[in-house]
Amino acid sequence: MHDLLKLAIKSHGGLKRWDALKTVSAQLTNGGVLWALKGQKEFLQPSRVTVSLHQQKASHEPFLNPTHRTSVEPNRVAIETLEGKVIEERMNPRASFQGHVLETPWDRVQLAYFTGYAMWTYLTSPFSFVTPGFETDEIDPWLENSEEWRRLKVKFPKSIATHSSEQIFYFNKDGFLTRHDYDVEVAKGAKGAHYVYDYQEFDGIMVPTRRRVYLPGADGKPMAEPILVSIDLSEVKFQ
Repeated sequence: MHDLLKLAIKSHGGLKRWDALKTVSAQLTNGGVLWALKGQKEFLQPSRVTVSLHQQKASHEPFLNPTHRTSVEPNRVAIETLEGKVIEERMNPRASFQGHVLETPWDRVQLAYFTGYAMWTYLTSPFSFVTPGFETDEIDPWLENSEEWRRLKVKFPKSIATHSSEQIFYFNKDGFLTRHDYDVEVAKGAKGAHYVYDYQEFDGIMVPTRRRVYLPGADGKPMAEPILVSIDLSEVKFQ
């Protein structure tokens, strides 16, 4: 394990504590221009997300309808009733994004897939990087706002649904995540410069409770407008 990854995992609560837990859930308040762009403004309604820590599963409840929830895995997405009755299901959901760009509207199953894999990625980083199949490499540091941030390039295994196969994670001198960069493969050509703030401790794990995603400029610095996605977390619970 790279020294930077060791520092990051220790700062976020340590692998021993993480391995003792199975799931995390949080109340979500979402914002940003992405949802209207994709024809899914209704997703701005508050919901609760739950993800499994040691396998890729995620669910939003409620989802677009007070009586519906999602069930998301890498190769299957379902929209269900709160009692678990399947309303709509799609296998191999990634294939449905072929030809998409940033402005291409999503159907509700595509929305469920994107939001499910995204929140799993966010809520399990950096601990997931020690899972077999992940590859990590420290690359040149980055200077921003008079701070030097160390950077970890992470290659995700094909078995994991996420934004892109390679992503860059930035950490401050104390080992806390500050920024996360990726290509959005389900919207060809789109990129994200994703900042995290306001860390709080929940059940021994340090969690950033505010997230803001911007488009990166040619120099790699974020463009001030628009905010593509905002995510505020509260009532975080590990089990």
